[in-house]
Amino acid sequence: MTTLPTPETISIGVDVGGTKIATGVLRGDELLTRHVQPTPETGWEAVLDAIAAQVLALQGQHPEARLVGVGVPGPLNSDRTRVKFAPNIYGFTDVPMVDGLRDRLGQRIVLENDAKAAALAEAHLGAARGAESSIYVTVSTGIGAGIVLNGRIWRGRHGIAGELGHITVMPGGPVSGAGLDGALEAIASGTAIARDASYALNRDVSTAEAFELAQQGHPAARRVVGQAMKHIGVALADLQKVIDPEVFVIGGGVASVGDYFFLGVQKAADEYAQGFAPVTIRRAQLGTDAGVIGAALAARHG
Repeated sequence: MTTLPTPETISIGVDVGGTKIATGVLRGDELLTRHVQPTPETGWEAVLDAIAAQVLALQGQHPEARLVGVGVPGPLNSDRTRVKFAPNIYGFTDVPMVDGLRDRLGQRIVLENDAKAAALAEAHLGAARGAESSIYVTVSTGIGAGIVLNGRIWRGRHGIAGELGHITVMPGGPVSGAGLDGALEAIASGTAIARDASYALNRDVSTAEAFELAQQGHPAARRVVGQAMKHIGVALADLQKVIDPEVFVIGGGVASVGDYFFLGVQKAADEYAQGFAPVTIRRAQLGTDAGVIGAALAARHG
């Protein structure tokens, strides 16, 4: 397995989200500093300006931090230089991220999908530390994943390995943000749970309230949440049969509801993996730091 970073290795990680940009400096396995600012809403040029300004500020404090990694939501092109689209960031379509930041900073930039960056962080420094193979799954507004084999992200031939949220689980079902019907994230993400619970209860219901009502025994809420957990568990069982990872790590806002969610997913995964191999599920450990840490690690691994 790839060795962990040495105490002397230092890099900057940038985690770009729809509402905030988080940046930090990672020395070895220690996050020295973390800064959060709102994501500009005036287009991708403004976002790149904000990233560059914060990287320069961090390098003013840590001049030795010359490795820069950036994690972004949404798919990247095959050579990881452009963001195809980031649906939750205004104006983020076909963005020349690497060239744009290199022009502003005069430095090499490593670009990574945010879920893959978090997968790298959990594999090296979090819940999957010590495992030779792991799959990180984030269940939040959408559903994303990253596959880590022998300490490195596995991308596949076209760089799209890990797009778990876009696998089809219900042909003819709800249409996802990518325009596909019946994708997992259109069925089981936090957005989908809130949508279905609101319909079932005939009023606006948040994802958190849906889980709260389910745990209190509300029949409709239990059915909505139960279906989502089952679909996720089945997806993990399928991945266990295909890839056979040592461990799954689950994070994201939906997973933060706790035992109820994890027990439901584990039950479904066990049922649909029966006779093949056990599905080991762990909770993510790095929380909101995972994106920054993973981006900083991506800068080191290229």
